[in-house]
Amino acid sequence: MIHHNEMASSQPALTPVASTKVWFITGTSRGFGRVWAEAALKRGDKVAATARKLESIADLNDTYGNNVLTLALDVTQPEQVKAAVTQAHAHFGKLDIVFNNAGYSLVGTIEEASADDIRALYETNVIGPVSVIQAALPLLREQGGGHILGTSSNLGHVTLPVIGYYCSSKWAFEAIHESLATEVKPFGINVTIIEPGAYATEFGSQESLKFAQGLDIYADFKAHFFGSLGSQERGDPTATPEALFAVVDAENPPLRFFLGSHNLPSVRTAYAERLATWEEWAEVSNSAQDRAN
Repeated sequence: MIHHNEMASSQPALTPVASTKVWFITGTSRGFGRVWAEAALKRGDKVAATARKLESIADLNDTYGNNVLTLALDVTQPEQVKAAVTQAHAHFGKLDIVFNNAGYSLVGTIEEASADDIRALYETNVIGPVSVIQAALPLLREQGGGHILGTSSNLGHVTLPVIGYYCSSKWAFEAIHESLATEVKPFGINVTIIEPGAYATEFGSQESLKFAQGLDIYADFKAHFFGSLGSQERGDPTATPEALFAVVDAENPPLRFFLGSHNLPSVRTAYAERLATWEEWAEVSNSAQDRAN
């Protein structure tokens, strides 16, 4: 039996922080980026909202006035990244939260995608966030701390066919942020990887997807795959801000944080299968450690 006090002690500490926060968020024109930027502004925080096309976020100025700074930003352009981060910090005087949210998915089997397709995906999903992090870190160290967030996915732990390269970009994203968390902890900088499951955002729109040149041999397989995705239950993105605020307001925020109720069961199953395989092959694995005399 679990007593009440034992149950309470097992819960993460979510100590709210009352002071106004300043956010720098990439990819705020639509989807989660837009939802989270507006939610932060509505609760009284200040936001430097960025998007590739400035006109796509211009309306935020009319609604939120001086609490928002809208900036054009293509994360694949390092000099533009540095300029935007520097301008946002100078404008508000600090950056409490630096949120790498921009990204897209490449649709295509492993055979179909070209090297150029893969490079372009990684420029946005991996190299772009690194540019933001590298631009922000000197400023966060100078101000004595901050919180770096990044939008990953449950596909940072498991994979799906047809979007394998997108999954791989999130696995890389996760590894980079996990290493970063250890490196910057001494400077009072926290790192959290936000891992949404399936949500009804515009992420599946043409602007958030790029398609590799298809091969006829995979046509039926992909049709079946997309049909199965169509029946997948999707969460409401507007239900996510309070959970996100709990993370950024926590005294000790987690390194990884699932958004939604579907991720933990699927990841638990995936890791159980991996452990079972490693255990099954443990004797063979161990035999490769040292040569017998």
